[in-house]
Amino acid sequence: MLNAEEKSKGTLYVVATPIGNLCDITLRALQVLSTVDIIVAEHVQNAHKLLARHAVQARIMPLHQHNEARVAEKIIELLKGNKSIALITDAGTPGISDPGAWLVRVAREQGFQVVPIPGANAALCALSASGLIAPHFFFHGFLPVKSGERQRKLAALKNLYACILVFYEAPHRVLESVADMIAVFGQAREITFARELTKLFETIHTCALGDALDWLQADANRLKGEFVLLLSPASKPERETDISLEAKQILMILQKELSLKQAVQLAAEITGENRKQLYALALEKQKSMPENEV
Repeated sequence: MLNAEEKSKGTLYVVATPIGNLCDITLRALQVLSTVDIIVAEHVQNAHKLLARHAVQARIMPLHQHNEARVAEKIIELLKGNKSIALITDAGTPGISDPGAWLVRVAREQGFQVVPIPGANAALCALSASGLIAPHFFFHGFLPVKSGERQRKLAALKNLYACILVFYEAPHRVLESVADMIAVFGQAREITFARELTKLFETIHTCALGDALDWLQADANRLKGEFVLLLSPASKPERETDISLEAKQILMILQKELSLKQAVQLAAEITGENRKQLYALALEKQKSMPENEV
């Protein structure tokens, strides 16, 4: 049974739904979907399929990336009328590379209660089964469509040390995206392809980036379905000469305004570079500076 809070009107529920297998829905999600006044869905037809599978009948209103701002106004009026609303997308958690974030923001700004109903998420599902080991991960979502802009985005992430990079990609762009990753990151880093997660032809494969295109093209079926791409962390530089240009520039700027110790500490936190190497570089820089600049 829903608790008293979850029976309240004038509430927006953000409901995670399955990313493939329709059985991957929580009991709490089904309870909410069965009792709210209206379900707001990314695509009505897909929502009907999910609800029919679980014998849930409800009034459904479409909300997608092209109408979200306009529909959000209608939903706010419904909340003002003491209606309870459930927000779902085609798969996974709303607002995570899917519509819904704008509606949630507006509802919160208007003072309405927003209740998350947790469940499936493709990025976390892929991470849990990848076997990649790192203390952190960075979720980027979808990369830009054009190669030049995509490479610039990837280059900005190149030196995120101790951090798995997580991307979503469509099947018709996966070859181009992987080719750009090789161009930016080189061939040595590992990539995990998590494809068609929770579905009949689920595939999870890890290889070196240099082998990734051959693996994808070895079987036409490997280019089908939605992808989560996970890149293993970049290795930290072992020598001072390996400190990235970006880190050197940040350190130089900080050193002009802060003490040596503070500049090094902050530069290490921002860039993830080795603190001892940054300190040695800062000390050398300080020795070479004129006395009136120290």
